Amino acid sequence: MSRKLLGALGWFGLVALLSPGQAYAMHIMEGFLPAPHAILWAIVTLPFLVAGLRSIQNTVKEAPHLKMLLGLAGAFVFVLSALKLPSVTGSCSHPTGVGLGTILFRPAAMSVLGIIVLFFQAVLLAHGGLTTLGANTFSMAVVGPFVSYGLYKGSCRLGAPLAVAVFLAAALGDLATYVTTSAQLALAFPAQTGGFWESFVKFNAIFAVTQVPLAIGEGLLTVVVFNLLSVYSRGELRDLSIPVREVRA
Repeated sequence: MSRKLLGALGWFGLVALLSPGQAYAMHIMEGFLPAPHAILWAIVTLPFLVAGLRSIQNTVKEAPHLKMLLGLAGAFVFVLSALKLPSVTGSCSHPTGVGLGTILFRPAAMSVLGIIVLFFQAVLLAHGGLTTLGANTFSMAVVGPFVSYGLYKGSCRLGAPLAVAVFLAAALGDLATYVTTSAQLALAFPAQTGGFWESFVKFNAIFAVTQVPLAIGEGLLTVVVFNLLSVYSRGELRDLSIPVREVRA
């Protein structure tokens, strides 16, 4: 693993941490969801965490040298998801960063990395919250990664260039997170007229203004990082059965 690559991401993360932001800026904020909804999403997320722990344990047991790459995938999520733009009250728009780790380690592992990232952001940065940790993990670290992985594998099987597969996985996985967040908010706060669907459409419309450009940017950045990994971490990518040719956009 290149020290220059890790150093660049480290400085990027420091800038993100020191950038000013409001306390509610990170997915669904602390206490925003009614208690039954918060508990439900925590329960729904739990099986994915169990599967993710097993996946990571197997990966580290079979190839201990992949720990640094696993850490890089987690750092990438932390850095990108800390870059935020205020959106719907009680929430925000930001990249997610889950596409990269999903391609490398598959979606189950990202549920564990995602909840770790969300926990520390809630505790250290007041982004998100502990009561909404289940809901935020489900949208960003469960739905997003599974959509990303499906798009990546599907694109590869259809013969798409690797750059296209990586871009679609990162960009549309990001958008899937916010469609899910919109659904969670709409379930918790249905409109007086039109109910769930009215709220769902409104939340998505507001998110789209900031999230679509962010998703495109995340897709392009993920292609760039994948290019760097294909140069500096070819051995690790081979061990993960990832194509080692460069994925120039």
